[in-house]
Amino acid sequence: MNIAVIGGGYAGMAAAVTLADAGVPVTVYEAARELGGRARRVVVNEVALDNGLHILLGAYNDTLRLIRAVHPCPDDALTRLPLDWHVHRRFRLKAAPLPAPLHLAIGLVTASGAPVRERLAAVRFAHAMRAQRYVLDEDTTVAQLLSKHDQGPAFIRYLWTPLCIAALNTPPARASAQVFLNVLRDGLDSGRTAGEMLLASSDLSSLFPIPAAEYVCARGGTVHMSHSIDALIADGGDVVLQTHSGTHRHAHAICAVSPHRAAALLQKLPPLEHAVAMLEGFRYQPIYSVYLQFAAPVRLPTPMLAIGESVRWLFDREAICGQRGMLAAVISAEGVHEQMTNDELATLVMEEISAELGPLPQLVWHRVIAEKRATFECSTGLERPPTRTPMSNVHLAGDYTAGDYPATLESAVRSGIAAARQVLEQR
Repeated sequence: MNIAVIGGGYAGMAAAVTLADAGVPVTVYEAARELGGRARRVVVNEVALDNGLHILLGAYNDTLRLIRAVHPCPDDALTRLPLDWHVHRRFRLKAAPLPAPLHLAIGLVTASGAPVRERLAAVRFAHAMRAQRYVLDEDTTVAQLLSKHDQGPAFIRYLWTPLCIAALNTPPARASAQVFLNVLRDGLDSGRTAGEMLLASSDLSSLFPIPAAEYVCARGGTVHMSHSIDALIADGGDVVLQTHSGTHRHAHAICAVSPHRAAALLQKLPPLEHAVAMLEGFRYQPIYSVYLQFAAPVRLPTPMLAIGESVRWLFDREAICGQRGMLAAVISAEGVHEQMTNDELATLVMEEISAELGPLPQLVWHRVIAEKRATFECSTGLERPPTRTPMSNVHLAGDYTAGDYPATLESAVRSGIAAARQVLEQR
């Protein structure tokens, strides 16, 4: 089988590894010079950073399975943190060392930073969602769901809203409550380790895409870097990939690029008109990652800490991946930070950190990485295209495709596996 995978991110490489496992050599075309897509390595001043501070959960079974399959040292690839939701000096929820769902129930009851009535209301909410198997009769917004179940202001401010933005990258007033519940179901109620937070011990390209490419090539596949595809065309039962320098003909193509890029690539395939229309109707939300390199070590109380109003999460890069004197902050979803210059944003982050942790060492350099279309806006009623298309030899893969999850690494990997299996059905 002559298979093309367009895009070397987590979705594309998951598809390629799945096909390679089945003995099917694939050709991967990646437009950038680095594998990983929106979860790739960025080297600044000889330091390996990531273009987005992505977190995995213990519930990400497919992603973890593929990492174990291709990574040379899978046990050292991730830093595991137990469920410890820590908003500095304001709120803290730690899961108890008990089986699910008791681990969460005890954590909610004993959470610090909220009155007893709010803690009990949070337990009732978790119990009610579990009783209805995390399924809503009709989707609503996260804000409306929390209001319906009488969630208090402390829990909304310090737990549910940050969790919604971290998971869906969408403000609660517009975020899909059903997708939010899917995340709660798998992350908090499918086993005590499901809610563990897993951070790459090196960088996101080295975590999976690069070893995946080596795995694919060792099994007869090919990975082309800096090779951009302009359009897909159907011709005589094949799929022709157009580039600025020529064409490539394949029996099947898996389109595993970002949704706005996919909409452009698929324009010349009339049977995919409806899928293209869905993609063109997407709204997007940004993620800003702010890296701060200090002249001396700066250690946080925990490797991952929520602070301030702008900085949702702050990461101790020395504790996570050995980068001495490096802190990284993530600012998710829309906000006033989008109007700031990089220097202004770095200054704001520094001020919020100093207000929480005290004086900081001398700043050596900073880097702001802005992904303006980091994820689709996971709003209520959003129609997302399936991986299977009306064309039997064209398949979609990406975190935007139809599924239970929002735009996460796990949803990307799942879509790549699904697309590859659809190809294998036709052998």
